[in-house]
Amino acid sequence: MSIRAKLTVQQWGNSLAIRIPATVARATHFTVGQPVEITATDDGVLVKRAGTPKLTLAQKLAAFDPVRHGSEAMVTRPIGIEAM
Repeated sequence: MSIRAKLTVQQWGNSLAIRIPATVARATHFTVGQPVEITATDDGVLVKRAGTPKLTLAQKLAAFDPVRHGSEAMVTRPIGIEAM
């Protein structure tokens, strides 16, 4: 699959930047917070995913399932081998 977009390089502080269009981001599975690896070549720049994005605390809490993860995070009494 090949998706092309013509973009303009912009000033961002002391650096240069481009915005990744939504269609390109979806096609490459880029998300906010996505770690990337940038390689400079003689004729351009290559941007590749480099791992998975780190979740914010809010995203982690939203994904928490009490049933799947054993209900409450802290119990009020010793259980299992602790009770012996």
